[in-house]
Amino acid sequence: MAEIKVPELAESITEGTIAKWLKNVGEYVTKGDYLIELETDKVNIEVISDYSGTLTEQKFSEGDTVRVGDTIAVVEEGGREAQQLEQQSSQPVVKPEAPAANVGGSPHGSTEVEGKEIGQRLVASPAARKLARERGINLQEVPAADPFGRLRRQDVSSFEQGNKQRPSSAPKLEASNEKENGQDTSKPIVYEKMSRRRQTIAKRLVEVQQTAAMLTTFNEIDMTAVMDLRKRRKDQFFEENDVRLGFMSFFTKAVVAALKKFPHLNAEIQGDQLLVKKFYDIGVAVSTEEGLVVPVVRDADRKSFAEIEGDIAHLAEKARSNKLALKDLQGGTFTITNGGVFGSLLSTPILNGPQVGILGMHTIQLRPVAIDKDRMENRPMMYVALSYDHRIVDGKEAVSFLVMIKNLLEDPEKLLLEG
Repeated sequence: MAEIKVPELAESITEGTIAKWLKNVGEYVTKGDYLIELETDKVNIEVISDYSGTLTEQKFSEGDTVRVGDTIAVVEEGGREAQQLEQQSSQPVVKPEAPAANVGGSPHGSTEVEGKEIGQRLVASPAARKLARERGINLQEVPAADPFGRLRRQDVSSFEQGNKQRPSSAPKLEASNEKENGQDTSKPIVYEKMSRRRQTIAKRLVEVQQTAAMLTTFNEIDMTAVMDLRKRRKDQFFEENDVRLGFMSFFTKAVVAALKKFPHLNAEIQGDQLLVKKFYDIGVAVSTEEGLVVPVVRDADRKSFAEIEGDIAHLAEKARSNKLALKDLQGGTFTITNGGVFGSLLSTPILNGPQVGILGMHTIQLRPVAIDKDRMENRPMMYVALSYDHRIVDGKEAVSFLVMIKNLLEDPEKLLLEG
């Protein structure tokens, strides 16, 4: 028997949550095969098997937290094939007289093979245990469709659906359980466990608001010139670079130019010192199902529009497919976030600590604009917001920074000179 342990992940990561088992008990695994997808504070990591053989035990279920060095699985090296396990699973099942397992609990210390019962233990797939735990279902009450007594996710789902269709048979809530934390639990309520990444995001956002003197200043940008330039150049740009010309490259270039003029927005506090950075690694916020992540475009000051657009597209794709590496997320000096893609008209973005500045883009709307004292025109306008740490950055500096970005984007040819 060989034990599979959680390997060293990264200097700052000591634990994670099992997001998904990639191999089932009874399957033959080869050395190097992926066993689990592990969700950490920052990225998802796939843990591999160091041995070849049959996976005979999963020590943890999906949703469980594991630490570096924990044994997560047992592999019988080189031996029993899946066919042998199937033959063993054909033995008659003896149901235990009393509940033998914790509902949805982790199978620590058990020898459990999916498809049979060993030592009077209830056998359920990890997916079935996870669903039962989430829905508060006792697995002992769930009938198995499998003739050998194996409980699978669909059994739990069918049991839950059947109970919903027979509300009169459901036990009544005891008076002591009718209210929890002031909430009437007789009303429809769904409890959802926060993912590890969402917990980390929540913790860090609160920390920033408690430790930084955060203020936000606003302005608006007439996007006419940028939109006209994109319209004229987008086809040629795509043909030459195989990447689409978006707004982010314009904003990134404008931010870099403004950071060079106002370097305290490219700094951070370390103790009683300011660390002013002379490089420009720009974080670009990307929304994923698990929450907001901020991969970093490295050395943005040295890159062309096409290189910036290519980097952003590549990082966004990695973020949405949970393929970001730690190096993709570390070391940004300033952040840009675009709530406009979701229709946000105005917002106050929260700092991405330890950075001291973040630029918020918003949706583009046609609004009447005074051209001079006699003329009005409908123009594509965007509100922008700069949140900054007032401990480092003064109001005059922040306002001037945002005005410079406005001026560069309203005359985008300047980006070729200023950037």
